[in-house]
Amino acid sequence: MFGAWKALFATKPLSELQAEYSTSQLKRVLSVWDLIGLGIGAIIGAGIFATVGTAAAGDAARPGAGPGIILSFVLTAAVCGLAALCYAEMAAMVPIAGSAYTYAYATLGEIFAWIIGWDLIIEYAVGNVAVAISWSGYFCELLRGLGITVPAWASTDLRTALASPEILAAAPRVLGIPIVVNLPAMGIVLLLTWVLVRGIRESSRTNAVMVLIKLAVLAFFVVVGLFYVQPENYKPFLPNGWHGVWAGAAIVFFAYIGFDAVSTAAEECRNPARDLPRGIIGSLVISTLIYVAVAAVVTGMVPWTELATAEPLTVAMNRYNLGWAAGLVAVGSVAAHTAVLLVFQLGQPRIFYAMARDGLLPQAFARVHPKYRTPYVTTILTGVVVAGFAGFANIEEMVDLTNIGTLFAFALVSAGVIVLRFTNPQAPRPFRVPLSPWLPLLSVVACLGLALGLPRITWLRFLAWLALGLVVYVVYGRRFSQLRKANSSSQNSV
Repeated sequence: MFGAWKALFATKPLSELQAEYSTSQLKRVLSVWDLIGLGIGAIIGAGIFATVGTAAAGDAARPGAGPGIILSFVLTAAVCGLAALCYAEMAAMVPIAGSAYTYAYATLGEIFAWIIGWDLIIEYAVGNVAVAISWSGYFCELLRGLGITVPAWASTDLRTALASPEILAAAPRVLGIPIVVNLPAMGIVLLLTWVLVRGIRESSRTNAVMVLIKLAVLAFFVVVGLFYVQPENYKPFLPNGWHGVWAGAAIVFFAYIGFDAVSTAAEECRNPARDLPRGIIGSLVISTLIYVAVAAVVTGMVPWTELATAEPLTVAMNRYNLGWAAGLVAVGSVAAHTAVLLVFQLGQPRIFYAMARDGLLPQAFARVHPKYRTPYVTTILTGVVVAGFAGFANIEEMVDLTNIGTLFAFALVSAGVIVLRFTNPQAPRPFRVPLSPWLPLLSVVACLGLALGLPRITWLRFLAWLALGLVVYVVYGRRFSQLRKANSSSQNSV
């Protein structure tokens, strides 16, 4: 009994993890600027174009931050900054594709590694479902501005259609059953899956183009919007006090998800010890400055009570009859969403790849394409599953679930830094979190505190997901674990 319990908390030696980097079959081509681009590509997306409005105006479940949304972004950036420092230390030490999953395996043990690997499905795959649905909405708006209308039945989720008799009435039918599917959301996921299978260099270049477009559009929005800022819109600055700021921070956290995705490309990085910390921290700092500027302008242009919309930047432009500018914002939003989809679809397969290499998932998941040197099996599988859900799911439940899954991952990585400082103090650390263990401990507390701002139903769904993951681990993972087999063999030989 004791042996079985001990096996659950067995850790993977750092030397073995570092050897995996040396023997990796993945192509090493990414520079520090590629990593910063991937980070910005993953961070700046649906959050700033969509959730900023909900966070400022609030909803039935929580108060709005009002113009204080600016402070919500700063508060969330501080929490993420603490986690980013911890990710930077771990990524530089262990440059393996598994990200938080690998770090947990090296510090907290196999059971925690499995839990965090399962949890990351929420951050990457579930998060991408939400982003794909949001992408579809902006893409359809962009086409509408060009005089092209996508039928509602071909661009709507099933739940919305069931509540809208006119959509069901217009939908084509097969054997009397109305066909309702979000085709644009499915199409973009499958297209990006093809790009990702083709190679990491091609994926990085595609991301770079999308990043340049969205940064240019956001800069355009800030410059033009400054001429229409009304100072009276900033009063009162904190209409719901600090509770509104805190609740807003829990929502806009979705806008910061992504900097950790940089670490999933560790095995494809030329100089991970130097470039991974720079890529993670650099992308977070740049994104925060952009977020604060956009939040300040949009809440200055429109009274915060009128921002309860999925397209707050477009609403701000249309308020001043700047339809042409709103069209450019739509272009930037489509580019931003595309970049987020690309980077998250890059991250999830590499986590599955690392888990399969450890035996916790089927070995087929660890296959690398002989020509493109990408984990093509998991890339295709992730693309098909995300596309399937994006075609029928509703966006509302996805955002909060993604937030809590990511905050949990951040907390465990931060705890892992503390553990590894005690269990392996002599290990080379190209980057070190300052003031350890206090800053990592503060990161754990801050992440959990921010998670408390999420609705109760989100916590229940998250716990149910983790319970399902433990069942999968018991049925499959623990039976085929490579570490468990290696430990058993060494004990038998003794």
